[in-house]
Amino acid sequence: MRVMRIEEVMKRTGLARASIYKYALNQTFPQQVQLGRGGAVGWLEQEINAWVQEQIDRSRGKTANT
Repeated sequence: MRVMRIEEVMKRTGLARASIYKYALNQTFPQQVQLGRGGAVGWLEQEINAWVQEQIDRSRGKTANT
């Protein structure tokens, strides 16, 4: 299991920082995980990869059942 920081998530998804946090608040993006007590957060790499794949599938008209 690998944790990605915001800069890497931005590169992987092509989203701006504000968009990532907006989608997370709307629960349309993987939820962040707290890294210690200092306020640092990250995202699980496999969840980000799955989200990116969902966006690709959706843009190509695929659904979970196809």
